[in-house]
Amino acid sequence: MAKTYKQIMEEARQVVPEASPDEVKSKLDRSTPPMLLDVREKEEFRQGYVPGAVSLPRGFLEMRVEDAVPDKNTPIVAYCAGGTRSLLAGRILKELGYTNVTSMRGGFTAWKNQGLPVAADRQFTAEQQIRYSRHFLLPEVGEAGQAKLLDAKVLCIGAGGLGSPAAFYLAAAGVGTIGIVDMDVVDLSNLQRQILHTNDRIGMLKTESARMTLQALNPDVKVLEFRERLSSENAFRIFEPFDVIVNGCDNFPTRYLANDAAVMLHKPLVDGAIWQFEGQATVFNPPAGPCYRCLFPEPPPPGSTPSCAEAGVLGVLPGLVGCVQALETIKLILGKGKTLVGRMMHFDTLTGDVRTLRLRRDPKCAVCGEHPTIRELIDYEMFCGLGGDATSETPEAAASSAA
Repeated sequence: MAKTYKQIMEEARQVVPEASPDEVKSKLDRSTPPMLLDVREKEEFRQGYVPGAVSLPRGFLEMRVEDAVPDKNTPIVAYCAGGTRSLLAGRILKELGYTNVTSMRGGFTAWKNQGLPVAADRQFTAEQQIRYSRHFLLPEVGEAGQAKLLDAKVLCIGAGGLGSPAAFYLAAAGVGTIGIVDMDVVDLSNLQRQILHTNDRIGMLKTESARMTLQALNPDVKVLEFRERLSSENAFRIFEPFDVIVNGCDNFPTRYLANDAAVMLHKPLVDGAIWQFEGQATVFNPPAGPCYRCLFPEPPPPGSTPSCAEAGVLGVLPGLVGCVQALETIKLILGKGKTLVGRMMHFDTLTGDVRTLRLRRDPKCAVCGEHPTIRELIDYEMFCGLGGDATSETPEAAASSAA
C-alpha cells in the first residue's frame, strides 16, 4: 500500500530518536564522541559544517556508509539542513543494521542559530570544482585533500628528464607552489625526453620554459624560478620554504648536496634515477627510512660512471620514473597510502620487470645516523661534471642521478 510523505516521516521518527543541537554538542564533548554524519549535498557542506563531521551526502549513503563507519555498533549522529533528510537517512541506517543512530533536530540551521561552533573548508571556485572534480570523488583525496595540495610547496631540482614529468603532473594535480632549480638552457637534444620544453624555446632558460608550460596547464600554480646552481651556500635558503624536495638532478655533487640538505632540514626527498633502459625511484626520509648516504656513503671516483650523454637513455624512461616521483610526492602531501620510504622501485623497460627492493637505514650513517659526523654541507665539485644529462649508474650497482 502506498504511503504518504507524512506517514514515512512518522515511521522514521518512531525508529530514529532525535536530539537537540545542545544535546548533540554534549555528546560530542564526551571522551568517546559519536560519529557525526553530514548528509547534506556537497555544495551545502562547503558553506559550513559542524566541526568533526564527515560529509556523506544522502544520495551516496547506502553505497559509502560501510566504508566510513565499518562497525555497525558505532554511535552515529546524522544531521542535514533542517532535520528531515537526516531522519530519513537514520531510517536507512537502521535498515542497514546500524544499532545506535540519532538525528539532530533542526539540523545545521538550528546548530548555527544557537551560536554553536561552525567550521568551513576552502571555498573552491566554480572552475576549480570542475578542474579537480575527479579528485573530489576520491575519498582519499576529496576537497580536504585538494586543499592540502593547493597549499603545498614542492621544489623540483632540475627541469630535465625527471623534473619535467614530475612537475607536469604536480601542476596538473593542483600543487599550489612549485619551485624549480636549474641554470641550464633548453637544447635540441633535450626534447627527446624533457616534455616541459618545446622546439621554439631552444636557448631559453629551462626555468622560464617550465614556468610557461606549467602555468599554461594550471593557472592555480605559482612557479618559483631559481636560476642558479645548487651549492652549499644556497641550498638551505632554497630548500627551507618547501614541504617536499623532488630530486631530478643530473650529477653526483648535487645529489649528495640535496640529500644532506634535506636530512638537515628534515624534508622528505623524493629521488629518481635513470640509465639507458633502467630506472628507479624511492623516498629518502630518515628516521622513517634511509637517506642516500646510508646506501652510498661517498661519491664514486671521478670518471667511474658514464653519463647519459655517453651511454644514452630511452626517452620514455624518465617519464615513467618522474611520474612515480610525482605520485610519491602527492601521497606525502595527502598523508595517504604507503610511500616508498625504505623501498625502491626498479624498472627494466626492456623486460617489463618492476621490482621493489628493501632499503635499510644505516645507524652509522655520517648524515642521518645516531652520531652524525657531517654537520655542514659539502660541495663535491671534484666529482663528475655539472653539464650534460645524467651521470647515472645501473640501479643494481648504485643509485645515481637522472635528468
